[in-house]
Amino acid sequence: MPARVLVVDDHQLNVKLLEARLSSEYYDVITAADGFIALEMVRERRPDIVLLDIMMPGMDGFEVCRHMKADPALEHIPVIMVTALRDPASRVRGLEAGADDFLTKPIDDIALLARVRSLLRMKMVLDELHLRDYTNLQLGAIDDGAFTADSGADAHILVVEDDADDAALIESVLSRENAVRCVNTAEAALNAPGDEPLDLIIVSLELDGYDGLRLCSQLRSHDATRHVPLLMLVDQDHTQRMVKGLDLGINDYLYKPIERNELIARARSQIRHKRYQDRLRNAYRRSVSLALTDSLTGLYNRRYLTSHLASLVGRLAAEGKPLALAMVDIDHFKAVNDTHGHAAGDDVLRELARLLKRFIRSSDLAARLGGEEFVVVMPDTGVGGAEAITSRLRRAVADSTGVKAPITVSIGVAELQGPNDTPERLLRRADDALYEAKRGGRNRVIAAAG
Repeated sequence: MPARVLVVDDHQLNVKLLEARLSSEYYDVITAADGFIALEMVRERRPDIVLLDIMMPGMDGFEVCRHMKADPALEHIPVIMVTALRDPASRVRGLEAGADDFLTKPIDDIALLARVRSLLRMKMVLDELHLRDYTNLQLGAIDDGAFTADSGADAHILVVEDDADDAALIESVLSRENAVRCVNTAEAALNAPGDEPLDLIIVSLELDGYDGLRLCSQLRSHDATRHVPLLMLVDQDHTQRMVKGLDLGINDYLYKPIERNELIARARSQIRHKRYQDRLRNAYRRSVSLALTDSLTGLYNRRYLTSHLASLVGRLAAEGKPLALAMVDIDHFKAVNDTHGHAAGDDVLRELARLLKRFIRSSDLAARLGGEEFVVVMPDTGVGGAEAITSRLRRAVADSTGVKAPITVSIGVAELQGPNDTPERLLRRADDALYEAKRGGRNRVIAAAG
């Protein structure tokens, strides 16, 4: 389905020109003649992007944009303001109202289409993150926490500019409310990301001896800077390079000579966007983590264990490498709950999880199978090594003073038996060994025969 573009202008000729140009690129174009109708159409038709004239009777474009950005359901629809006004103050006012860009009439078709494509790519990412966020909320995987307003300040900004005057100007303007670091070579820029994550990178496209567009492409491909917004500095007569930069994935641009207030407005806008997307990505990561971990103990859950064990058994069996698995069960756990209460029982489960994390190796995996049963998967380990590891664990549990109710564990150990073995058989043998340990008096480790 083609992207839907809403064109808002009270001059019919302007509407027709934009409609014809966008329709030729196969966009679905809808139109509105004033701000009131535009807001109704945004709410009802949910366009993917809005081209918004500023000078309109009744409600001007600034007011329309402010209304949109104040509505949580509409605030992430990109807005490009289109006007004959050329003064920097109008651009800044539009950006502060929440506009994503500001194009001056007569509009350069190539620049317009490049900006539309760039903002639509951004919206596609946000739409996917919003969909995941909504699904997670419906499933109860994350809390419905409201987004807090972000000032776009207290950010870490990297400036890549070899013109000393421009670099000094940017630093003096942005360092009032941000941590700004300036470098003057591409090599320094690529090595700059360290322990502190960046919120914005400002790159001059006219670096001496290096193509600024190539640097932006490299920054976009590196893990540390892949999601950091890029704001490019470009000369007024280099529109083609600006267009190419937008197509490469650069987020925004600023023409030289640099206007201080526009620099502040564009930097704040990109920082806010970045932090919002970070929040959505982090919420998704938390939801994935919640889906794969046990909320009480913090260990992996049965779902993850099943998937992990299947792939591990297949790989190690094919390579002829050993794999051991231990089933760990808390002795007389029901008596703990009956005598001391379920809160004490939860403490026991958490204490066992803590000891598991402490005594297994970094290459091993511990999971809560359910109830008071746990599983430890030990790759590249035979049954003898597994017995040694779990025996240390058993003694540590018996000696633990971290819980109100003293506990012990029974453990059954089994190992992978050849290329035709399966996860189900391995688990069953470990489970049989566990029950043998239970029948033998508990608080012991038993290895499965053969």
